[in-house]
Amino acid sequence: MTGLAGRTAVVTGAAHGIGAAIVAALQADGATVHGLDLEAEGELRVDVSDAAAVGAFVDRVGPVDVLVNNAGGVRGQTGRPLEEVTDDDWRSVVDANLTSTFVCTRAVVPGMKSRGWGRIVNISSGAGRSVSLTGIQAYASAKAGQIGLTRQTAHELGQFGITVNCIAPGFVLSNPSTQRQWESYGPEGQAALVAGIATRRLGQPEDIANAVRFFTAEASSWVTGQTIAVDGGHGIF
Repeated sequence: MTGLAGRTAVVTGAAHGIGAAIVAALQADGATVHGLDLEAEGELRVDVSDAAAVGAFVDRVGPVDVLVNNAGGVRGQTGRPLEEVTDDDWRSVVDANLTSTFVCTRAVVPGMKSRGWGRIVNISSGAGRSVSLTGIQAYASAKAGQIGLTRQTAHELGQFGITVNCIAPGFVLSNPSTQRQWESYGPEGQAALVAGIATRRLGQPEDIANAVRFFTAEASSWVTGQTIAVDGGHGIF
């Protein structure tokens, strides 16, 4: 799939893993890609939940054709009983995953409307369709919120030539957090997890990037408001 030559793309959470793979995929399709991350340097180091910072970045780079909202994660948190979750813990995860998606989408939509073309892809999680395997209430809620925001914005923006879709990845070894989670299962738990995946393998960042390539292609212009589980068939069990 090609056809993004001359297009400008922004990928959030791009420093490693899934985000880095998405950057590489969109570059291969011809786009000029800006990968934002708090671990990046210079003008690419942007807190994507900060509306002023995101607005200033979009003003600098000009109109954005493709936005991939990949930033998020669990912010170093682990599962705890609900009554032990503090307000700050809740807001930290919700801001990183859901508020950032709203803020970045709002910032790029005016430019997309003016040109009558745009592609927005939100990276949710299997936790948004079911439950968080690590018991993080805010993460499951924020990821479910991304799916709802996908539907609502797809309904609103379709008339302007803008599609909005969502990917719910399964278990992908893509960063230190998922590596720690994988190791915590031990050999028996790891075997059980893989046995629950129809393809009998864990996901790779490129698996998610390939789905992004589909949603951003011109050939998918009549596909919007959808959430696709890229999980090796884990969701069918």
